[in-house]
Amino acid sequence: MRFRHPDGSIVHLAYCTNVHPAEDLDGVIAQLDGCAALVRKRLDVPVLGVGLWLAHALAAQLASSPEALTRLRAALDRNGLEVVTLNGFPYAGFHDEVVGKKVYLPDWSQPERLEYTRRLAEVLAQLLPADASYGSISTLPLGWRTPWYGDRDALARTAIGALGNDLARLEERTGRRIRVALEPEPGCIVETVAQAADWLSPYGAAARARIGVCVDTCHLAVQFEDPADAFRGLAAAGVPVVKSQVSAALQIDDPGDPASRALLAEFAEPKFLHQTRSAGLEGVDDLSLAAELPVDEAWRVHFHVPVHAEPLAPLRSTTDVLDASLRELVGGATPRTHHLESETYTWSVLPKAQRPRDVEELAAGIAGELSWLRDRLVSLGLEVVA
Repeated sequence: MRFRHPDGSIVHLAYCTNVHPAEDLDGVIAQLDGCAALVRKRLDVPVLGVGLWLAHALAAQLASSPEALTRLRAALDRNGLEVVTLNGFPYAGFHDEVVGKKVYLPDWSQPERLEYTRRLAEVLAQLLPADASYGSISTLPLGWRTPWYGDRDALARTAIGALGNDLARLEERTGRRIRVALEPEPGCIVETVAQAADWLSPYGAAARARIGVCVDTCHLAVQFEDPADAFRGLAAAGVPVVKSQVSAALQIDDPGDPASRALLAEFAEPKFLHQTRSAGLEGVDDLSLAAELPVDEAWRVHFHVPVHAEPLAPLRSTTDVLDASLRELVGGATPRTHHLESETYTWSVLPKAQRPRDVEELAAGIAGELSWLRDRLVSLGLEVVA
């Protein structure tokens, strides 16, 4: 969906297709013809934004095959879909039975990560609508925190610098501006927005024009960052918000309450990591380890819960943090970013009673989240234009 900000610029809202398991071209086209088309129809909009996740093998195919790219573009066009952003965080295997820490490999100290991101940039430059001011790619925040030594950090800095040069050359060659965004996540080298600002600030202004931050508002909430402080820190460091994944985390206000803990246990599942933090910022790498945390203060869990449907009380979601973040992102005189994306991948691992049973129910859930976000954006003064 597209919105006009009061300053006249266009803000894009998409849903991320990493909720779908396909990793080959036929599978991605099937998900566009299926679920994505259903979401657009439910929302009754002429154009729906999708934040494509393209596994590395498919990215390589699309970057080298005009025929394959033509097939993908045709599927987007016939379903009223557009792409201004890609999710370049998972490399492959995002729907394996157990993903865990594999999602952070290859990291930014390894050449495969740079090559994958280059290919995504090539593909996005071809898919980007003619009137889009830029395209965005979110990527992992360097890597998981261990093992990470000085030599790996130096390799990552070199790779990010090389990527900035690559993106400048791509813009000269194609006329399309592609920007890459590090996405802070609990447990990683760059956990917080503040750390992202510190890590990126040494790069020159030319590099930072193309490489900035993706603020995932679920991750921001889990780290108990204050949205206003986080965005002020980025602005002070001269680091742009290239993109934001507008999502909510799971919160338990009284971890000492047995009924609350019983409900929380339903969200513990083995496929993805669900990093958990207490309000005092003690943390564990997964919800299954939460018994190690103090029970006299609130916990927040890295579990992207549907923004339009609160979990069973007394659990709740961090939509208050999301609301505050949206005000910071697009509620001012000018937007801090023009790319918003609904992060949807945990629909498949919700507690069984809340999990979609088929593609119709999944499409209804995704449409519900986008409708909730649409209402919030309109309340901030934005106007739906498509």
